[in-house]
Formats: sequence, C-alpha cells, structure tokens
Amino acid sequence: MDPVELFQRTAATVPAYRAFLAAHAIDPAQVTTLRDFSRLPMTTKDTYTRRHPLPDLCRDGTIGDMIAVSSGSTGTPSFWPRSAEDERVIADRFEEVFRDAFDARRRRTLAVVCFALGTWVGGLFTLSCVRHLAERGYPITAVAPGADKREIVRVIPELAPHFDQVVLLGYPPFLKDVIDTGGLPWHEYRIKLVTAGEVFSEEWRSLVAERAGMTDPLRDTASLYGTADAGVLGNETPLSIEIRRFLAARPDTARELFGESRLPTLVQYDPEVRFFEEHEGTLLFSGDNGIPLVRYHIADEGGLLPYDRMLGFLAGRGFTPSVPGPERPFAYVFGRGHFTVSYYGANVYPENISVGLEQPEVCGMVTGKFVLEVVEDAERDRRLTVTVELAQGVPPAEETARAVGEAILGQLLRLNSEFAAYVPADRQPPFIRLRETGDPDYFPPGSKHRYTRA
Repeated sequence: MDPVELFQRTAATVPAYRAFLAAHAIDPAQVTTLRDFSRLPMTTKDTYTRRHPLPDLCRDGTIGDMIAVSSGSTGTPSFWPRSAEDERVIADRFEEVFRDAFDARRRRTLAVVCFALGTWVGGLFTLSCVRHLAERGYPITAVAPGADKREIVRVIPELAPHFDQVVLLGYPPFLKDVIDTGGLPWHEYRIKLVTAGEVFSEEWRSLVAERAGMTDPLRDTASLYGTADAGVLGNETPLSIEIRRFLAARPDTARELFGESRLPTLVQYDPEVRFFEEHEGTLLFSGDNGIPLVRYHIADEGGLLPYDRMLGFLAGRGFTPSVPGPERPFAYVFGRGHFTVSYYGANVYPENISVGLEQPEVCGMVTGKFVLEVVEDAERDRRLTVTVELAQGVPPAEETARAVGEAILGQLLRLNSEFAAYVPADRQPPFIRLRETGDPDYFPPGSKHRYTRA
C-alpha cells in the first residue's frame, strides 16, 4: 500500500478527514513523501471518529451497505460501516489460512461460525468472508450457530460426517469450552480452529489440540489479529506459529526479540493492504475501509519485524523454521492497550468494574481500588478475576465477596454489550478476591495504582 496515495485520496473524498486536517492547519498538497506522512497527527476514536457524524467519516459522505458495532467502556456504541469490497479484501486473509494451512481447496470443509451473531463484528463478518471463499470455488459449507454451545453440539454431529474436515471459528476460551463440554467424538471430525480476539499460550494450543484430536498445531490452528475498526489486519501462518512455539520455550530469547518475556500473538500481514507503524511500543495502521483510516492509533501494545530480520534473528540463535511461509513482515501484539483486558473476545474496561463497586449495597465495604485480570488455571481455563481492596476495618468474608461479585456482574451486563453477548453465561460471574487495605501485593501504599494486570 502506498500510504501517501491513501492519504491524498482520503483527504480529497472524506469530509471528516478534511476537517481534521484543517483543524491541524495541514495542507494536503504539502504531504508528498513518506516522511511527510509520518509527521501527520494520529487519529483515534476520541480525536477523530467520535467527533464527526457517521456519513462524514465515509468516502464521499456515503455509508456502506453494512454496519458493525463495537461498544465503548460505557456501552456507547461505535459504528463501523463496510462494503462487500471490504469483505473481499479481508477474505484474502481467511483464504490464506484455509488454503495454505487447512488444504481446503481439496477437502470438503464445514465451517462452523461460533462468534456471537448480531451487530457485533465477529460473527456476520466471519460468515461473509467464509462465503466469499465458497464463491471462489472452495468446497466450503458454512453453518452459523453463533455463541450457543447447545446449538453447536447439536449441529456438528449431524453435519460433520458429510465433510472431510470441520473448522471451528470463535474466541479461544469459548472454543475450548465447546470442546471440553460437548461430549462429542472430536477425534473423528478432523477439527481445525480459527481464533481471534485473545492472546493465548502455546500450552493452551497444545492442550486444545490434544483434546480435539488435532495432530499438527502448525496447520490445524490459526489466530487472526483484527479489530471492529478495520477487520482482519493479519493472520497466523504455519511459519509464525512454529516461530512462536520455538520462542515459547525460550523466554529469554522472546524477551530479546520482543522486549518482554510474555508471548504476544505473532502474525504476518500484507503490506499491500495495510500500512503499519510503531509508536512508543504501540501500533498504528492505515487502511482503506468503510471508514478510511490514516495513522489510526488503536493502542494495541506491540511492534513490527521485517521478514529478513526475523529469520536472521532466529538463525543467529540456531533455529531454522521447517515450514515455508510467505515472505511478508510480522506484527506482534500483546493485547488491547494498558487499561483493558480481553475475555472471550470482549474488552472489559476498568470503568465497568468501578461502577459496580460504586453501587450502594457494596460501596461502604470497599475503597474503590481493584485489579482486573484474566487468570488461567492448570486446566488452561481462563477466568475474569477482580482483586478488590476492602475498606479500613472490613474483614474478608464470603458474603462480602458474593455481594461484590453480583454488583460487578450486574453493571458489566448493563454497560458492556460485548461482554453480555460474547461471554457464556456460566463464565460471566467474575471471581472475586478480597484484600485488606494496603495489601502489599496489590495495593501498596504510596505507589501509583494500576487497575489492570497482564
């Protein structure tokens, strides 16, 4: 992608972006080089998309033929128009996974869409992209039970025997729930997984592969990196998965490469379609979507690695990947910013938790401080966990924990539509840990408090 050409076209045809540039005293005619482009102000939801009417954000002031919705911390929706042409571009990422990893050109494939259906981007967008592959001649049949485990385990036994393989597409913890609780002979179905929305461990991948009867995690699984704002930005390849599994066993090497020993999602992206930049340890991207975005900052922690640099780094540590892959750059993503956690694909915001702790039935028992995290247990199941600081003189008690949990859950369901739609009902109640005032591990006196923990 030529980012300067995208900029010029967006400045000429998108009313909101023209106004944005005028507010920053920028003459589009003066932006002619990549260096000029890199000095443009970043756009964000707060500085750009929320400040303009929806039509003005679209090319020629015309809203696309479909709209996806994402929710903010207060439940206020953001609307993301898209067109069939946008979907065809994103379908290329699905095609790469289905063709190169799943060999879906030669195998009759049942694609089971397990993302939540409705206005949220995951389910219907995925269904559309899978159907684009069928239009391209792939022997793919889609069924969309959504995030309904009972419906998923009802349709799969009926349909799977008619196909060579079954691909489950959904959020990682939800797909694990389906495999663990379905009571189905998964080993007979030649299962593949396409996931999105969460960073998971390689131990998780290995465990789920074993339980689902998958024998080659490099080619039986693939994670997508995407956003409601712009669809899929990159995808795991067998090459990126093999690299990630190598690094998972070598945290010191991972720290040397990524700056941290924790393992990010590692994908490859097409620079002809998306232009990525790094900014202070976070990612910016530019792309032509239903809402064209120029230097859009989504606050995802991560970075970029050119293909040659990645392979050279690994060679210097004595590792040469055994699987081929596209000679495209890599993007690594730790998560969605400093102040949210991702749970079953839903962004959970500290503001949601704060409102729960401010309810009359519990506010007198707590200070309002808490730490929000997603904890993975020995079975690789994840649980939304909130560690809460008790008010001075209030002792920990099961009754208090129950009241706090109920108050938080009530506000989560009220304020966060993604949480209500994405997270299975039995996984929605948060696990509450109570700590006395000034607990040194979670609430040390005198230090700046952080409300989330990786």
